Parts: sequence; C-alpha cells; structure tokens
Amino acid sequence: MADAKAQAARQVPRPLSPHLQVYRWTWTMAMSIFHRATGTALYFGTVLVAIWLLAVASGPAAYDRVSWFFGSPIGLLIMFGYTWTLMHHLLGGVRHLVWDFGHGMEPGTRMQLARFTLIGSVTLTVLIWAVALLTR
Repeated sequence: MADAKAQAARQVPRPLSPHLQVYRWTWTMAMSIFHRATGTALYFGTVLVAIWLLAVASGPAAYDRVSWFFGSPIGLLIMFGYTWTLMHHLLGGVRHLVWDFGHGMEPGTRMQLARFTLIGSVTLTVLIWAVALLTR
C-alpha cells in the first residue's frame, strides 16, 4: 500500500492530448466534422422518410396531413436541409473513397477535395431543388 502511494507520488503528470483549441482549422478538419454531423442528421431524416411511408400506407387522410406539412414553409426548409445533408454526406463519402485508394493525399489536392465537398453539395442541392420545382 505504501509502495503504491510512493509510486503515484513519483509519477510525472502526463500532458493532455491537444484538442480543437490547439489545432489550426483547415478545410479537411471542418469537412470531417461536417461529415460526422451530416451522418448523424441523416438518422433524423430517415425518420421523415418513415413518417411519409407510414402516411402513404395509412390512407388519404394521413397522406394529406403529411403532404401539407412537407409543403409548408417549415417543411420545405426541413426537406431542403435534408437534401443538402444527403448530398454533403455523399460527396464526403466519395472523398474518403478516393483517399482509400491512395489518391488525393497531397496537401493541395486534399484541400481542393474538401472545398469541392462543400461547394458541390450546395450546387447539387440547388440543382435538385430547381429541377424538382420546375418539373412540378
């Protein structure tokens, strides 16, 4: 018992691992965090798809209520956000797939791929919504 206390007193405290406050923010770091956040958000978006499917299966009254909600301004905003989340996570997954094959690991290319993930997801989301609204 005394040996354990003496040994604990002799140990030098280990340094804490650096965290977000220490590192300089980069595009790849931000897109990695966004990729995790969008993956989590997709779970909640899947609940929306399940609600829509249940409404379709439940009959016209339930479907009308769900269609009204998804057609309302808040519903459209939620669906727009879900579309962006899906596109961002998709492009982030493609970026990781490219990296898994050993390509795009150079510093400049890595940053370009991270930027493309954000710019591409916004572009695809706007394009999808433009096509959907114009073909209505």
